[in-house]
Amino acid sequence: MNSSSLKVLWFILPLFLVAAFVVINNPQGSKFWLSISHHHYLKTLNNGSSTKAIDEKDEVPIINVNKSTTTPKRFSKIEKLEAGLARARAAILLLRQNKSNHIEEEEEDDEYIPHGPMYLNATSFHRSYLEMEKKFKVYVYKEGEPPLYHFGPCKQTYAIEGYFIQAIEVSKFRTENPNKAHVYFLPLSVTMLIEFIYVAESHEWGLMKNTTMDYVNVISQKYPYWNRSLGADHFMLACHDWAPEISFAIPHLYKNSIRALCNANTSEKFNPTKDVSIPEIHLPLGTTKGLLGGPPPSDRPVLVFFAGGVHGPIRPILLQHWENSKDEDVQIHKYLPKGVSYYDMIRKSKYCICPSGYEVASPRMVEGLYMGCVPVLIKDNYVTPFSDVLDWDTFVVTIHVKDIPKLKKILMDIPQDKYLEMQKRGIQMRRHFEVNSPPKRYDVFHMILHSIWLRRLNFRVHDVDES
Repeated sequence: MNSSSLKVLWFILPLFLVAAFVVINNPQGSKFWLSISHHHYLKTLNNGSSTKAIDEKDEVPIINVNKSTTTPKRFSKIEKLEAGLARARAAILLLRQNKSNHIEEEEEDDEYIPHGPMYLNATSFHRSYLEMEKKFKVYVYKEGEPPLYHFGPCKQTYAIEGYFIQAIEVSKFRTENPNKAHVYFLPLSVTMLIEFIYVAESHEWGLMKNTTMDYVNVISQKYPYWNRSLGADHFMLACHDWAPEISFAIPHLYKNSIRALCNANTSEKFNPTKDVSIPEIHLPLGTTKGLLGGPPPSDRPVLVFFAGGVHGPIRPILLQHWENSKDEDVQIHKYLPKGVSYYDMIRKSKYCICPSGYEVASPRMVEGLYMGCVPVLIKDNYVTPFSDVLDWDTFVVTIHVKDIPKLKKILMDIPQDKYLEMQKRGIQMRRHFEVNSPPKRYDVFHMILHSIWLRRLNFRVHDVDES
């Protein structure tokens, strides 16, 4: 064999080897998907990830290779959408892996940049938030009429429902083109369902569940998106205690969809890897006017305060041990004495107890942050809001139910400098729970959206036949 023949052989042999590898590993010409596993992203956001993990676990889908052709595949709309999300994941994880605080120069002038130990990883959170602002799109289904849909309460305890529905309708995150959406919002209000459909004292849930099921049936028959993902890229938002139970009427809504709930109770099937915990915020006047701010720690003479009804398993224990205490440091009441202001007592207190009632959610936690009173959480099975990015242990106290008799000792044993640190950090974290109209960056509206964004980054929607 002459030298020219050897050169040809050396050139052709590697091509045959590559072709054989493709045929063996991909005999049907199917797509190569380098998928990110469920919950992988939420963990790596805070725990870090190597560059190798990013390359191997989180790439965009590559060209479809067929035995009969090597013509590059034309990507579908959903594949392009997923490729954009893959780039966002890679940018966030790479920044975390590099342990860098550098953000592009034009972004360093933002009014607020997350920093400090209150965040599990401030740098990753900042990058993720900026990626959300640039990319995230929400489609709001237009079906349904007020008051059950596109409407909700904007005052009192369940105000977050109406506030979010109104805010997302006019938000820059909303898209009118469903093909460009990363998630799809079901704009129903559970509070309005209960107010207008539920028959008081009937204990009959069927009509509310059927109404919700009918709505999902309408959008699943009219649009392809629910069936494409079995509801995984859809979300609902509700603050009423009954929302989890109503969601159980639709298996895919409960099992697959993102449920943004105040009642974030893992014993009631709240799944923190896909569901979102949102704060319960009591707005007597529909705004935060008069609710923000309080005196400095030196002007707070009361050690700990609570006032509230006796319901649920925890509050009776709390009141049994402390309601009749003559200790001026411990102000635990079923009902406040006449003429005593509830909000004034919060502002006079160093610590404010936030126990579960019938359900785990309570507006007291946010009230404490609003007014500079360090929250004391006494709750079982509760997932705190935004716990993917916030380190709650740095600005709240958590006490187990069994330790209620030792309440005063536990709080008195906290060193003064640690209390001052927690109180200051709680005030800094207040921005993430504030209700603004229109919404402001990093406020409660954007933090809820960011939690939903994280869940959407955590899975991939595969294509369906669009022909």
